[in-house]
Amino acid sequence: MSGLPAAVLAVWILCATGWGAVLLGLLRGLRGPARGPALFAHCATPAASILLFAHIGFGSLFGAIALAAEWWALLLVTGTRPERLLTTGGLRRLAFWAALAAAGAVWAGKTVLH
Repeated sequence: MSGLPAAVLAVWILCATGWGAVLLGLLRGLRGPARGPALFAHCATPAASILLFAHIGFGSLFGAIALAAEWWALLLVTGTRPERLLTTGGLRRLAFWAALAAAGAVWAGKTVLH
């Protein structure tokens, strides 16, 4: 793809599929008044991430790596039902998600950027 490294393309694909899988989980599992704000926040996240990383001077690749790690960790920790993160999981599930997302971001960062 015009000199684009395959690892960067893989990060973008993993990020997009993770985003889509979390969106499907939110659409399927959330009900009530929390559904609208949760879906809006999820849909605004990719654009906000790109703008944030551009504003602070990093490329959007760092944001894509972090978001892909977070979304895939969320899917693994909650069993593809993102609403479980707070409703039934408590602090243990939240801590496991944060640790898994951080480890995934560090691993992917080292793999892609070095």
